[in-house]
Amino acid sequence: MATTYLELTNQALRELNEIPLTSANFADAVGLQQFVKDSINKSIFDIANEEPQLPFFSAGVSGGTDPFYGNVTVATVAGQRWYTLKAGSSDITTDYASIDWDDFLVTTVNVSGESAPFVSKGLKYITLDEWTRYYRDQENLDDADTQARGEPARVYRSPDNRKFGLSPIPDKVYNVHFYAYEKPTALSAHGDTIAFPDQYSNVITARTRYYVWQFKDSPQQAAFALEDFKKGMRNMKKNLLNPQPKYITDDRIYF
Repeated sequence: MATTYLELTNQALRELNEIPLTSANFADAVGLQQFVKDSINKSIFDIANEEPQLPFFSAGVSGGTDPFYGNVTVATVAGQRWYTLKAGSSDITTDYASIDWDDFLVTTVNVSGESAPFVSKGLKYITLDEWTRYYRDQENLDDADTQARGEPARVYRSPDNRKFGLSPIPDKVYNVHFYAYEKPTALSAHGDTIAFPDQYSNVITARTRYYVWQFKDSPQQAAFALEDFKKGMRNMKKNLLNPQPKYITDDRIYF
């Protein structure tokens, strides 16, 4: 069962030898108890800022056809270069927190009217500077030239980070898949639950204790709490982001 805001706050309060809250007085907390509540949210944002691509920040489940397809799909339009990364987002405050730019895939699988053999390939990420220097002038001319459009091979991001561009300009409908990660939502009501698995709730409380000991002007205790937080982050990233075994191979076996 996911940990609630109340449970997490009380866990931090007990670690600090302070009086826990109840569901009845949670909303009316003042003083140190309110500071702990605020620090819980601060700590969650700190974790998201340090590692925005943790699995529980994922914008959705991996693709139903193939998990390597990503968790967001954008359909291209013939002749259109730029596409908004998050549909329906009004501004940067509601955009995705992070995009995996190394893992864009373009395919005709599940595109209406398409049949085998399907297009299915990764898109090479290039910087906006590279696109401006080597492709922009020609593709500006291609805007009105349907003959110059083609199968996208490269992807790049707009200066405001809200859109992605395709090169060449698509000649028809393709599905572009990629992985995106959401911003965490601040906890508010006592029954709000954290997105984190319970085993990592101690990472949040360690960061919370760090803020409280700073508030209490106790640098040594703050340093201990910070070390606990750093250790928790290392373990969390090792378990969730880098679980692959490390090994050495010798290319000479192929010869």
